[in-house]
Amino acid sequence: MTATRILQRDLVFQGRIIKVALERVLLPSERETQLEIVRHPGGAAVVALDEEERVCLLRQFRHAAGGWLWELPAGKIDPGESASVTARRELAEEAGLSAAEWVDLGRMHSSPGVFTEVIELWMARGLTRQAPAHEPDESIEIHWLPMSQALDWCTDGEITDAKTLVGLYRAGAFLASAVALMAEDPGC
Repeated sequence: MTATRILQRDLVFQGRIIKVALERVLLPSERETQLEIVRHPGGAAVVALDEEERVCLLRQFRHAAGGWLWELPAGKIDPGESASVTARRELAEEAGLSAAEWVDLGRMHSSPGVFTEVIELWMARGLTRQAPAHEPDESIEIHWLPMSQALDWCTDGEITDAKTLVGLYRAGAFLASAVALMAEDPGC
């Protein structure tokens, strides 16, 4: 047996975005246990880089975190929407940007011990600016930082948001490997 088997699921709460359930499961070890699971539709986050290798970071107020956080443009996947469509929509709404080039940076689990949320990470280049369309309940400031400074902020703890940390580190690794490849074969 490689996965858990749900023996019983009792819905405790259903909100606009999440569902919370108590689930009695059979683990791969054949042991039964009860888990509290928060079901979330998933999301997408975007590392948007301009022609000067500056990254778009949002300074966003998050009540649950107790204040302002540095984040990538990101949001939840709407019903019937793919993660790539979510990424494009959120980049436009939150940062006022569209992009000509997209690179898939993979997926991440935000907190797999309790949440089903999976966030798909993207890097966007070839940016065009437009007016952002922030929602009434969002408090967002748009900032541009050199990628090196954003990575320093990941290391020194200025950036604490998990999707932003993972997205920036993966984009940094992608960019470093692209530079290394070009150095090996200047004809690329």
